[in-house]
Amino acid sequence: MDREKYEELVTTFFEWNQPAISQIFAELLSAVAAEGASSPASLMSQNYETARANPEIHMLPGNLKDARDAIFPYFWGTDSWNNPLHLENVRGPANHASLIGVLACILKNPNLCTDRYSQRSNELEVKAITTLANLIFYHTDDPWGVFSIGGTISNLYGAKIGLERVLPGAMRTGLVGERIVGICSQAGHYSNQTVAGWLGIGTTNLIEIPTDEHLAMRIDLLESKLDELYRSKTKVAYVCATFGTTDGFGIDDIESIRNVIVAKSKQYSVPMPQLHADAAVGWALSMLTDYDTTKNSLRMEPGLLELVKRAQIHNRGLRFADSVTIDFHKMGRGHYPSSAFIVNRREDLKYLARTVSETPYFSDADASRDPALFTLECSRPAIGPYSVIASLNGIGLTGWQMLLARSLELAQRLKDKLETIEHCKVLNAGTCGASVNWWVLPKGRNAEEIFQRLVRNELTPEQIARYLPEIRQLFDKRLKSMDPSLDARLGFTTSYGYRPNGIHIPAWKAVFFNPKTTEAMVDRIAYSIAEL
Repeated sequence: MDREKYEELVTTFFEWNQPAISQIFAELLSAVAAEGASSPASLMSQNYETARANPEIHMLPGNLKDARDAIFPYFWGTDSWNNPLHLENVRGPANHASLIGVLACILKNPNLCTDRYSQRSNELEVKAITTLANLIFYHTDDPWGVFSIGGTISNLYGAKIGLERVLPGAMRTGLVGERIVGICSQAGHYSNQTVAGWLGIGTTNLIEIPTDEHLAMRIDLLESKLDELYRSKTKVAYVCATFGTTDGFGIDDIESIRNVIVAKSKQYSVPMPQLHADAAVGWALSMLTDYDTTKNSLRMEPGLLELVKRAQIHNRGLRFADSVTIDFHKMGRGHYPSSAFIVNRREDLKYLARTVSETPYFSDADASRDPALFTLECSRPAIGPYSVIASLNGIGLTGWQMLLARSLELAQRLKDKLETIEHCKVLNAGTCGASVNWWVLPKGRNAEEIFQRLVRNELTPEQIARYLPEIRQLFDKRLKSMDPSLDARLGFTTSYGYRPNGIHIPAWKAVFFNPKTTEAMVDRIAYSIAEL
């Protein structure tokens, strides 16, 4: 081997050339800043066939600029969602405190599987999990948890604990012919289907409980379904409540769910299912729990103050969950992946535990802490805890309260504006969150009246087939005619969660995660709809 060329290679890619790295990072920052001054990008054309037909690897060693040039076209072609007109979904711009945390993380590149591979970054994960747990469960005694690669995996952890509760040893023996079900809300995230399928209980054994008009699981139907299941000797592994549905921000009554599953477990002398809360979207409302609405130090307007009080009532429900999923990369405005699975009581992790002998690769693992002995992954990045701790302490609790209150304020403003338009119907008027779902029908139609007739099952199939497609047609019409420099990019869902008489209801959608969105932008949405 040519030793001189080898040393040159090592120097270029493994020595800290701070000026070169800093220059390239400055160029990337400049590109992001330039993008922020332009209109939100539409989905760029992508040629996957060309990408497959032209795999690329240079023959000779190059330098850091070659690395930059290889990825830059794709970097430039990826929207950062920094523009305040981006309101399509539960995604916003990542905050810059999180950026600092993530940069620190990737410079060290720890693996959170064991202390040996992460050292004090493992300690940071404990700090981040405990901080989040005390926000969510409100000063709980002995929480624990881990960061995962996404909300689906975090929900899988909760369901897996439930499976082991009702069928001890399932990790080794499988389902052994038992019929086992999981329960979720009909408005819950589709990841519930993924979890049931991957867990092995099967998607046909996922029971979806219908919601009320506020997108909350109907407790009476949950109770009757549990009676039916337990009478047939079916095991119920878990109930997955939702704290902030993805489309409409519906919040389940977790305390009432807890009361029902406790009562039914005692009545039928069966193990109690795991009560898991999918709070991937709504968890951040817990930042408002300690806001003193009497002193009102942030001088919130009366209407906004009422929203905060409602959020505080909802937050109390989280204390009754056994475990919870949070996505910090949603309302926490952190970087991907920043999902976490948190248990209210550390002892519940015993249901996921393996022995050191079962993980010979980690033969020196310490069962009192090393997550590799109970996690699904054995390679876990530390981006989550670095993003969380940097963001929470950089922005501060008061800062977070301002950001959350602003999201609630803008969502309510849009609801109020749309309610004045006869051919519009706000579908989630009763929810307390950052999302707005609504109908737009042709002028001359009374959207409220048509919706109520749909709920009462008074519309003919022909009328349903006429009205519901009109909602999408008008959405597409606005999309074609909108001014991208003035009009917000909105989202659309084919089923926002409430299904009266089993009918999937489509809806327009706006999600207020971007802190730079203004009242004028909200008012422009209502104006553009009135002008359709």
